[in-house]
Amino acid sequence: MPLSMNRDVFITCAVTGSGGTQDRSPHVPRSPEQIADSAIAAAKAGAAIVHCHVRDPETGAPSRDLAYYREVTDRIRDADVDVVLNLTAGMGGDMVFGPTENPMALNQDGTDMVGATERVAHVADCLPEICTLDCGTMNFAEADYVMTNTPGMLTAMGRMMTALGVKPEIEAFDTGHLWYAKQLVKDGVLDSPALVQLCMGVPWGAPDDLNTFMAMVNNVPDDWTFSAFGLGRNQMAYVAASVLAGGNVRVGLEDNLWLGKGELAQNWQLVERAGSIVENMGARVIGAAEVREKLGLVKQAPRA
Repeated sequence: MPLSMNRDVFITCAVTGSGGTQDRSPHVPRSPEQIADSAIAAAKAGAAIVHCHVRDPETGAPSRDLAYYREVTDRIRDADVDVVLNLTAGMGGDMVFGPTENPMALNQDGTDMVGATERVAHVADCLPEICTLDCGTMNFAEADYVMTNTPGMLTAMGRMMTALGVKPEIEAFDTGHLWYAKQLVKDGVLDSPALVQLCMGVPWGAPDDLNTFMAMVNNVPDDWTFSAFGLGRNQMAYVAASVLAGGNVRVGLEDNLWLGKGELAQNWQLVERAGSIVENMGARVIGAAEVREKLGLVKQAPRA
């Protein structure tokens, strides 16, 4: 496929994530106030979309607490900046198996498996414009941890998101995830054209080499909108690669803690640097209003 550079690019900032990074950098936000403040600063630096997880304010551990999500989204909505809200719906699909000779003795500390309705409860309450849909099951970094998203679960969650008027952002960690995403559209579970995030370099999904990346890009339907990110040191390289391949970009502390060697980043700094790369390539960074128009997003009030 010939490259067709994207000239109108939106930047997503993934503000905090759910990984164990909270003790590796003082800039990783934990409390709802810190997460919202970091998202607002990222928006002021040029992010059109902020992708938010929540954490326990004391420990920094990942959380699904509805009150935390509501506080984060209320604070962002009340701020003096316009930004598209994107909440994760990836939590609640975590399975950590027991030892190899007794795998069904699940590690209860790491396992968090709940039903579809509970996994999207915060989405139904906060009604963001976008929420994520991790479109597959995969081995995920640690030895016995499996990110679990069965076809039945994805169908149920996808139907709920569509009914709520919240646009799913399909998280594709490998080519098979794109294959199933296209099936969800074909089955009428998700609306077309769809929005997809290409997640590169996450062990053990798609490696972050350019051949694999272009295989992912070539599997995205022409009328869909895609964005991409690479982990760690390749985060900024994937800003350029995604724009050149026709996509949009994601940066943020969920995926990378560093601005440079020995220099810990803040979210707004990563957004600012990504914007500079986009503009130096001859493209334009677009804002929240243009993103809503481009993606057909609905800005809704949260539930009373």
